[in-house]
Amino acid sequence: MPQFVIDKTIRLEINGSSQRIRLCAEREGLPPILVVQAGPGFPLLHEVKKFQQRLNLEKDFMVSYWDQRGCGIASRQDAKSVSLQQQLDDLRAVLHWLKNETGQTVIAFGISLGATLALQASEYERDSVRAVVAISPDAHTASSDAAVSSFLRAQSVIAKNRRLSPKLMKLGDPPYTTPAAFQLRASLLADLGGIERGKKFSALLRETLLGLIGTYGFLGMAKAMRNMNLIQRKLLPQLASLDLFTDPPRLLMPVHYIFGEQDPLIPAEIVKQLPEAITSPEKTVILISNAGHMVHFDQPEVVRSIFLSARHEK
Repeated sequence: MPQFVIDKTIRLEINGSSQRIRLCAEREGLPPILVVQAGPGFPLLHEVKKFQQRLNLEKDFMVSYWDQRGCGIASRQDAKSVSLQQQLDDLRAVLHWLKNETGQTVIAFGISLGATLALQASEYERDSVRAVVAISPDAHTASSDAAVSSFLRAQSVIAKNRRLSPKLMKLGDPPYTTPAAFQLRASLLADLGGIERGKKFSALLRETLLGLIGTYGFLGMAKAMRNMNLIQRKLLPQLASLDLFTDPPRLLMPVHYIFGEQDPLIPAEIVKQLPEAITSPEKTVILISNAGHMVHFDQPEVVRSIFLSARHEK
């Protein structure tokens, strides 16, 4: 790993909660990126090394890794205070802080639910955001749930997997508004290659737990997992009605949408309709082969090239 001139973790007081953000860059003065993590309830600081190994963005940017409200080793009170509106308000505050901290406009790097929040927040933080890179944004939960159900049923027939059918029966029909159902569905999708290509759920879980222990310690790992469940209990019922098409953001900066061809969570109509619905002066839409929901980990070089192009946008 390269040595960074900037590598510091800052504690921020954001809208009444204590949050942590780690800033990394190979040299001073690089344009800032804010990583808005997938969710709900997923921390980010434990994945910094993975981002750096795969994407190597610190060579050309100052990358800001932000543990959102209630995530990681945050207090139980902070985890219980989470809502979609609160996450949006927090993101706006962090974008504004980062722009003032660096004196430069920010590239918002949103992943899944984080991409949804980045698109929404950037409508209001026009003076803070240079561009949005949206990886697999959640846009319409009902459509995504229907697509996933169809995918899982089809895989059960194709694979003739005796273990899959009883799990599908246990999962039941959408919406999935409890942590148990949400996590079971995630495990099924991971085992079928829909999250990261070539990684089963057991491998992803082991990687996550080791990363959490390395970053927060054993007690911190337990707290992070507790917080994830608390946040999911709060947010999953709210996410069931998520619909970006009802009031699509109107943006004044370029937006780069990136989707994985093997992502069962994003149906083809969303890939087509979402960029058309959201107003922006410039947009690119890239559908990447051999990539699941976590496109930035499956095809990091392609994603990195998009950031290098976005670096010169004003």
